[in-house]
Amino acid sequence: MNEPLTWESTYAIALVLKREHPGIDMETVTLGDIQRWTLALEDFDDDPALVNDEILSAIYQDWYEEILHE
Repeated sequence: MNEPLTWESTYAIALVLKREHPGIDMETVTLGDIQRWTLALEDFDDDPALVNDEILSAIYQDWYEEILHE
């Protein structure tokens, strides 16, 4: 089993979401999508109530930058 992901693991979450949603148009991704997809990750283990827009935006930004630098 991999290391559990938490809301503090924004970069690691972004990498997993990028792998699980290849070719997605980032302009159509909402913070709600990121929250739902993160909570559905097998290795995610954190309290859903702890998330906020700042965390979700950080995940989005990390994901977006990974796509830009491919």
